[in-house]
Amino acid sequence: MKKNEIYIIHGTEYKAMTKELLEAAELAAQIRKTTGQKADPSIGLKPNLVAASSPSMGATTHAEILAGAIEYLKEHGFSRLTVMEGSWVGEQTGRALRAAGYDKLLKKLQVPFLDLQKDTFHEHDAAGMPIKICDAALSVDFMINLPVLKGHCQTRITCALKNNKGVIPNSEKRRFHTMGLHKPIAHLNAAVRNDFILVDNICGDLDFEEGGNPVPMDRILAFADPVLCDAFVCDSMGISTDQVPYIPMAEALGIGSSDLGSAVIRTLGTPASSGASQKPSRRVETLSRYMDQRDACSACCGSLIHALNRLDEAGRLKKGMPPIAIGQGWKGQKGPIGVGRCTGACSLSLKGCPPRASEILAFLEEHWL
Repeated sequence: MKKNEIYIIHGTEYKAMTKELLEAAELAAQIRKTTGQKADPSIGLKPNLVAASSPSMGATTHAEILAGAIEYLKEHGFSRLTVMEGSWVGEQTGRALRAAGYDKLLKKLQVPFLDLQKDTFHEHDAAGMPIKICDAALSVDFMINLPVLKGHCQTRITCALKNNKGVIPNSEKRRFHTMGLHKPIAHLNAAVRNDFILVDNICGDLDFEEGGNPVPMDRILAFADPVLCDAFVCDSMGISTDQVPYIPMAEALGIGSSDLGSAVIRTLGTPASSGASQKPSRRVETLSRYMDQRDACSACCGSLIHALNRLDEAGRLKKGMPPIAIGQGWKGQKGPIGVGRCTGACSLSLKGCPPRASEILAFLEEHWL
């Protein structure tokens, strides 16, 4: 997989999707190339277990993705695997492990788990900034970062770059907050490994790192560049990278590139319909009042929710606005305004399958508000 490539797979069979995505991205070949053709290199898998929360709440990495990654690695001859994570300050990692279903999964797959809250650590030079990093995170030959694509109440988004905050001790996490988060997060990524990023974009929360308002998207993403990953997340959520300072800071440090214009997107699978049985969160339910959804695909619906959330944050959503058409049920149907290829018969329509949140945001600002 090249640095400028983005792999995206849609569906609801998350473990099988993960394995298919890793095959397409040729992860095994990348591991062997990175580790100098070691016979059996040590591989770390770092999910997001920020709090004791079910992944269905939009905060933590789904166990099915972790299972798919582990099975893929074992099937390709890699056996020295360790799952590692340290939950946020105030949470016990063991509780988060059990809430996500990892305890039973890892026992079944016979893969050890290391609680980084209990690991030893040493100070390292991170591009001119001294940062304490857990020893285990730097001891592996190859690291797979498994973040959740979601919002954050302080940094607006969190994905690949910020997920690495889990590999520092609690004392350092507290210090990061006193420093404003952005600069230390950028520098941290100059010292830790970002060999491969496998993103859980199944149902991340729009607003809060700890979850509670999941937005179904049913996607899994793969990147080789953490800066490109987070730039893509911003674009997906209708946010400028300048609004997330640690992204341009990390780019300036040479960690990666945010140039989405040069990115090559490779899509696998077809977005699934977000049928009537879907149960949105209270936040999504509120924003959905501005939509006229008819058999909308999860990815398209999620992008519109992201855009509506940005408008709501700016206080620009008002009662009485015409509902926005979205979904396959709008094919050939007339309406005042719609987003997505299926609403082409509307008086005003934004093309795309699905359109990105940033595109929807610009479209609504010009034609709807």
